[in-house]
Amino acid sequence: MSELVSKDKIRPIRNTISLDGALAIITANAAPIDRKEDVSLFQANGRVLASEIVAKIDVPPFDRAAMDGFAVIAEDTTGANQQSPKKLRCLETVHSGDSPTKSVSRGTCTEIATGAPMPEGSNAVVMAEETHYGTNSDVNVLKPVLPLQHVGQCGADIKSGQSLLQPGSVLTPSRLGSIAALGKATVKVFERPQIAILSTGNEIVEPGRSLGPGQIYDINQFTLSAIIGEHGGTPTSYSITTDTLNALEAIVESCLNNEPDILVFSGGSSVGKRDLTLDILEKFGEVLFHGISIKPGKPTLFGRIGKIPVFGMPGYPTSCLSNAYMLLVPLLRRIAHLPPHRTQTVLLPTAKRFVSTVGKHQFYTVRIVNGTAVPAFKASGDITSMSKADGYIEIPEKTASIEKGQLVEVRLF
Repeated sequence: MSELVSKDKIRPIRNTISLDGALAIITANAAPIDRKEDVSLFQANGRVLASEIVAKIDVPPFDRAAMDGFAVIAEDTTGANQQSPKKLRCLETVHSGDSPTKSVSRGTCTEIATGAPMPEGSNAVVMAEETHYGTNSDVNVLKPVLPLQHVGQCGADIKSGQSLLQPGSVLTPSRLGSIAALGKATVKVFERPQIAILSTGNEIVEPGRSLGPGQIYDINQFTLSAIIGEHGGTPTSYSITTDTLNALEAIVESCLNNEPDILVFSGGSSVGKRDLTLDILEKFGEVLFHGISIKPGKPTLFGRIGKIPVFGMPGYPTSCLSNAYMLLVPLLRRIAHLPPHRTQTVLLPTAKRFVSTVGKHQFYTVRIVNGTAVPAFKASGDITSMSKADGYIEIPEKTASIEKGQLVEVRLF
């Protein structure tokens, strides 16, 4: 028999704030982390740069051939054509990774591979397709070139001393390539925010175990972990905790010892006798709001313990997942130094009439069928409302309905 909890009656949420008001409070409590670490370039994709990248070498570090062909003195090719080729004596062949051993002078050339260093004295490359071999070591040039034609000049890409990337830059494959071009094997980035997930509820069980009477499998720790990982954080899921004050206090104390950057409760944010997240947050920290004028997800709690932001997410899977996209992601990305998430959108007509609740900002999941937005939402407790949806539409709090055929902006998952 579990111990008696503190509440002896339901405490309904009588005052809610707007979605914009909630986001403003959340943003005001989102301090970007300043912890930094050095990581391998292999691990740096998607990470946020924490220090300026300044080139210490030129890239390329030497003049190099941009085509397979012959390094020449451009003036030796003036007037060359098919009927009257210019004949040059080939001194040697230089492959990529080799260094020329002979200087090019008037009347001579060097066979050269793309990327190989230009021989001293040469100033252009004739493409192989515009030449043919004559007798002995002679090369017939069939088309003239200009000085520096088909030559990649030293420092043409990056100059020594050049500022390449600034702190706060999100590292992409191309940016990692430019860092690698400078010879750096590691890079300093901001650490990933550490996000603690506390699943609560006597009724939930870890997947893989047998269900008892009245029990269901925990969904939220997995959906939350996936979202956190996608948006720059490192999730840590704690053991499922029963709905008692002692159990919740113990898990929170354990969690705080690990100094997370954000703490997320799954369940316990509503108004039932065993919804104790409010009590726990009031004991350890402060409540900044409880209840948002949105659907699904009204019984959402937000506050802080010291400087740690704390979310109390509804236990219903659709409400929890929806609020994670709307509320947790903006906070997480700000803390992680990531830019705001840009959701891909499409403008589509509705397949039927959508009815909303005036006074609540509603998120309606939809499927895209034959170029129309079809309702996918079933109930806050049904995860298939999200898993079978292609995206969602928003219905503002003052709108009672959206008529069939009306164009709506669908935000794609």
